[in-house]
Amino acid sequence: MVNGSGRMKIHWYPWLTNLYKKILLSYQIGKGHHALLLHSNQGNGQDVLIYAISRWLMCKNPNGIKCCRTCRNCILMKSNCHPDYHVIAPDKGNAHIGIENVRVLIEMLRRCAFQDGVKIISLMHSELLTEAAVNALLKILEEPPDNTYFILGCYSYLRLLPTLLSRCCYWSLTSPQETVGLDWLKKHGIKNILHASSALRLCNGAPLAAQCLLESKCWQLRLHLCALMLDVVVKSNFFDLLPLLCNQNNDNVLCWLISLLIDALKWQLGMKNLLINIDQKKLISCIAVNWTTKILHDQLKGWIQCRYYLHNINGINKELLLLHQLFNCMQSN
Repeated sequence: MVNGSGRMKIHWYPWLTNLYKKILLSYQIGKGHHALLLHSNQGNGQDVLIYAISRWLMCKNPNGIKCCRTCRNCILMKSNCHPDYHVIAPDKGNAHIGIENVRVLIEMLRRCAFQDGVKIISLMHSELLTEAAVNALLKILEEPPDNTYFILGCYSYLRLLPTLLSRCCYWSLTSPQETVGLDWLKKHGIKNILHASSALRLCNGAPLAAQCLLESKCWQLRLHLCALMLDVVVKSNFFDLLPLLCNQNNDNVLCWLISLLIDALKWQLGMKNLLINIDQKKLISCIAVNWTTKILHDQLKGWIQCRYYLHNINGINKELLLLHQLFNCMQSN
C-alpha cells in the first residue's frame, strides 16, 4: 500500500464498503468502541479496511464516511508519516509479536498526541501476540488514554486468548458472494471463468487470495497435480505423486489433494453443484467412478492425518511419512 515516494495508495475493494459504513456509523452515533477486532480470511483486503477506518478517525473534518483529504492529519496519513499512527508488527525474522513491542507501544501512548488529536494503534496480525504481550496489552485496553483507538486484525480467530476478545468490539469481514469475486477477477485480467471459480473456492471466496493463486507458479503446480492424479486413478501409480508432495509448497499440494477427494465424495452423493475444483470435473468423475466411497473415506482420513503430523510434529521425516501414506493408498486399491 506504500508507493516509491512513501505515500499511501489505497486500492479500494467494493466488498469492503458495507462493513466500512457500519463501523463508521457506530462512531457517528457515539457508540464506537475504542478497541476494534476485525476478523477475516486472508485475501479479502482487511489491511485496506483497517487503514481506511484509521484515516477517518484521524481526519479533523470528515464528510460523512469520507475523509476531507485536506486537513493536516489527512495529509500526514497519506504520506505515511503521521506521528500518532502506530503500526505494530513482528520484528524482522520473528514470527511473533513479543512483550517488548507492546512495552514500546505503551510508552508512546503515555505521551500527548503530536497533532493534538487522536492516537491510533494498528495491529494487523493480533494472533501473533505472545501470551505475555497479550497480558501487557490488556492493561492499556482496560484503561486506554483519552482519544486512543486500537484496531486489531486477525486471520486465525481461534488462536486469540478469550481475555483479549472480551475487551474488543468484534467485526467480521466475510468474503463477497462468488459473483462479486468473479466480476472483480474478470476486471483484473482473469479470463478463464472455471479457473477463477475454482481459485475462489480454494481460497474461501477471498478475491485477492484467488488472484494471487492464479497469477503464481502455484497454479501451474495445482494443474500438474490434477494431471498426475488422473494417471494415478487409471494406473494406480501413487508413488508418482511423491516429488510433488515433497515440493516446498507441499502443504498447498496436500490441501488440493484433499479437496479433490472431498469433491469425488460429493460427486458420488449427487452434489455436483457444490464442487470446489469446478474446473476438474473430468478428474473428479474419474475418481468417483473408479474408487469406492470406503476407499475415498480411507484416503481422506489418511491425508488429513498426514497433514496434521507434518504441522504438529517437529523433526518428523517428511518423505518417510508421505511414502507410508502413498503405500497405504496403493494397498487400499
